Amino acid sequence: MTDQNPRIIVETKPSQARLDELKFKSWPKWGCSPGKYHLIYEAEEICYILRGKVKVYPKQPSSSDAEVEWCVEFGAGDIVTFPKGLSCTWDVSHAVDKHYIFLHHS
Repeated sequence: MTDQNPRIIVETKPSQARLDELKFKSWPKWGCSPGKYHLIYEAEEICYILRGKVKVYPKQPSSSDAEVEWCVEFGAGDIVTFPKGLSCTWDVSHAVDKHYIFLHHS
């Protein structure tokens, strides 16, 4: 795959088997109130959203000055994977609670 844009993967309505496989309840929890947050992912992250609603705006490596803005939306019940190296802004419209884990690939 020669995709130059790191991809955010959203799994909506994951099966119970998928949730059991992840064992997300053993992961740390994190939450935030509504607002905008700039994040840079130093490692791949998988999270399970317990509550909230978010639009994530990835920062594009711009080849021109004209920036095309796009976003990824997710909310309660979704599993979201953020790639290592992603720089983005979280626009949180409803307070978020999530379980998360960072994956450090060797």
